[in-house]
Amino acid sequence: MQIQDGEHHMLIPDEELASLRSVEKLEVICEDVLPKSLSDIRRLTVELGRRRQPLSWQDFERTVLTLVYTTQTLAAASSQQQKEAWTDAAVQLFRALQKDLKSS
Repeated sequence: MQIQDGEHHMLIPDEELASLRSVEKLEVICEDVLPKSLSDIRRLTVELGRRRQPLSWQDFERTVLTLVYTTQTLAAASSQQQKEAWTDAAVQLFRALQKDLKSS
């Protein structure tokens, strides 16, 4: 399964996963729903930081997938400035998920 956004892409080389019908749904979510730009991910982390209620299951899943995408992008970042920006985004997403898990 491959998820692309301009210069960034994430490849999950798993034949068994790729053969599942639910992967089509996952690909749609990854392509159309997840934020992929750093500015969109930062907006998401601000929104998550303001939340007072636990995330819905769908929002939790999307946030986890966004964290996975963010860490994949971080791993591919070439400049130190990009690495720092993507690291900060990954840390903020992790903290939001951790906060959500502690409240539930």
